[in-house]
Amino acid sequence: MSPTIFRHGAYRFLFFSREEERVHVHVMSAAGEAKFWLDPAVELASNHGLSSHEIREVVTIIEEHRSEIRNAWREHFGRS
Repeated sequence: MSPTIFRHGAYRFLFFSREEERVHVHVMSAAGEAKFWLDPAVELASNHGLSSHEIREVVTIIEEHRSEIRNAWREHFGRS
């Protein structure tokens, strides 16, 4: 199961249900996908196909929605 947290433009922000415990978010678009850690700061964990411009854009979006992502994480996984 991969619950979508929200969509922003061409990007889908989601979790993969059976993955590691560290808070992170996956971002998918037609161009590719990337994974970002949320703590202690938003940091790129992996990237498959997104350009450096897209990565910068996505980091800004994640920073703007950080609380929403964390709340969705807690709701979905039952932990912080």
